[in-house]
Amino acid sequence: MNINIFRAELETRLMIEKEYIIQELSSIEDYQEKLELLGKFNEKYKELIRRIANEEGVDLNASYPAENLSYNQIILGKTMSIYDRLADELYEEITSTN
Repeated sequence: MNINIFRAELETRLMIEKEYIIQELSSIEDYQEKLELLGKFNEKYKELIRRIANEEGVDLNASYPAENLSYNQIILGKTMSIYDRLADELYEEITSTN
């Protein structure tokens, strides 16, 4: 598994999910419900990691070669910055529509 290709695929799919959530904002009036969309985005992040790993035939619990970590730990470490950036952008969008 090429971690850079995995990362790029995850970023693309997360950007799409973020846009779907932004569209959902217009139908929500309650500020707390809007903030709960951040939790939904976090769940999408984890789901997409599982889905892409499954598509690539990667066992997330298996040990990553030459590391004392699992594939899941390596992927989280390599992709958390993408998630953080997109979650921050989503938060800005949520707070600006309040």
